[in-house]
Amino acid sequence: MKKHTRLLLLLAGDALTIAILTVIGFTSHNETGLGFLPRMATTYLPLVVSWFVAGWGLGLFDPSINNHPRKSWRALLAALFAGPMAAILRGLLLGANVIPVFALVLSATTGLGMLIWRITWAWLTAGRNARR
Repeated sequence: MKKHTRLLLLLAGDALTIAILTVIGFTSHNETGLGFLPRMATTYLPLVVSWFVAGWGLGLFDPSINNHPRKSWRALLAALFAGPMAAILRGLLLGANVIPVFALVLSATTGLGMLIWRITWAWLTAGRNARR
């Protein structure tokens, strides 16, 4: 698979993982249904932007890092930056105060979800690299 295609798949997987985490978060607060989509977007979009900024800053989209399961821990570090950044962006978007506990929960759940996804990605791509 071409390097460009792999990167697009990784980015799509990151965005999908964040979407799943967002839906799980809203579901845990009994906020489901189409009426909650605009509200979900106010969490999803800031988190996606924050994740990609933190990820690029920490090199998470470099194949020498994202193709190795032992380097997947960097997803946790990126989540530590992305969670508070997303909470601040969300607060600005909604014109609301930033709740520190929300930023912590956002960081923790994003870190766990992205760690699982990134280990899966690294395992899949490491297998492909070994077959070459």
